Amino acid sequence: MLRVLEDRLPAVDAIVPLASPRSAGARLSWRGREWEVSVPGPGSFEGCDVALFSAGSGLSREWAPRAAGEGAVVVDNSSAWRMDPGVPLVVPEVNAGRASERPMGIIANPNCSTIQVVVPLEAIRRAAGLVRVVLSTYQSVSGAGQKGIAAYQAERDGGTSASSPFPGPIFGNVIPRIGPMGESGWTEEEEKMRNESRKILGMPGLEVAATCVRVPVEIGHAVTVAVETERPLEVEAAAAAIAAMPGVRLFDNSLDPLPLQTADTDEVYVGRLRRDPDRPNVLHMWIVADNLRKGAATNAVQIADVVLRG
Repeated sequence: MLRVLEDRLPAVDAIVPLASPRSAGARLSWRGREWEVSVPGPGSFEGCDVALFSAGSGLSREWAPRAAGEGAVVVDNSSAWRMDPGVPLVVPEVNAGRASERPMGIIANPNCSTIQVVVPLEAIRRAAGLVRVVLSTYQSVSGAGQKGIAAYQAERDGGTSASSPFPGPIFGNVIPRIGPMGESGWTEEEEKMRNESRKILGMPGLEVAATCVRVPVEIGHAVTVAVETERPLEVEAAAAAIAAMPGVRLFDNSLDPLPLQTADTDEVYVGRLRRDPDRPNVLHMWIVADNLRKGAATNAVQIADVVLRG
């Protein structure tokens, strides 16, 4: 977040780094200065315009209302507030206007895979409406945090990791579930994609079904999407609509966007756009993005930018 903030918001010239007690007193370098890390407490957020939270759901539920109460607009990266009816769930390319509708002073940053999917979906929705979306994700190990990366690297190097977040080996393997599974057979990650996509697109009745898979890639999530539209949409028209969306890079069918290409970039890459051979109202596409940047930090900073611009 700090690196993206430095890259994208030059007008921001002061930060207040807050963390747990074990990090208190540590110093970090940002914009040519040293900044000391403090522990949050009463008054920590006074005078702050925006508070970027990335500390997990429990701490977000505890501290986001306090920060908002002290005058900061909270942009929260956890799942704590995403489905709260009083908290907007924002992807700026899709629904930036919702950022101003924040009765609790909190804005939620969506799930990483949801973010990259809803941008081209919004383009299709504007062009031909949406009826049903079927998704299959191929999510990198960094989506499970540093422990996920460490487990992958340990296995790659011939070892094991006692703190692996995965239910089985990940190196040279594919795991067809992410997060706990509910009684319905759908995982928490799959439910997030369904519910969050509906909220961001403003379509509570949209039919969405997702299968979320963990793959042995360090950075970059990929998603295959089959989207049924209200009206038939030619591939050329769909391509034009997607290419016109801010933050999207459309690849023609002679090239495939790959997770490796997306590392350290902020765009959503779309390729393999094609019409279903049997259903004229169905389009298929392949969507890739850096899950740490556009899927998390960059989207949060983009929301902060919307807030600061008023």
